[in-house]
Amino acid sequence: MKIFCYASILLSLFMGSCESTHRVSHPPVRRPAAPVSRTGSPSSPALQTETEYQALIKTYKSETAAVLTDILNGGSTDQGKTSVTVENKSRCNMVLTISGNNYFKKVPIGAGKIGAVMVPNNQNYNLSGMVCDAVYQKARFIAGPQRLSVSN
Repeated sequence: MKIFCYASILLSLFMGSCESTHRVSHPPVRRPAAPVSRTGSPSSPALQTETEYQALIKTYKSETAAVLTDILNGGSTDQGKTSVTVENKSRCNMVLTISGNNYFKKVPIGAGKIGAVMVPNNQNYNLSGMVCDAVYQKARFIAGPQRLSVSN
């Protein structure tokens, strides 16, 4: 059962990291500005998250190979790092922020997708993000591979 679980994670990570490298250049599309509240910030936290997700997804470098190696070897490949895998079961894109001692990373995770990252081992981390106008926030001590699931 454990092998089946790891195999499904690996398949999901592999399929999620496959992207088309063919890009078609189109002229920029003008969109109306987002509604702004009296405080000067966009009116919806979900809108802020979606904007951040769209900006981050353009430059984010996936660590799929390192994460897969870590999962398959049970965390024994690089003693200084381990994997954190997060499944986004919601209908909204999210940006997961992982912060710890001298570590900070934002991971874009699409709706229904799995995101993963390698983090330094044996540390306390704060994991946070916005999932469809709901706040996700957890503090965890991470000493080995972690698998989390978030939904709205």
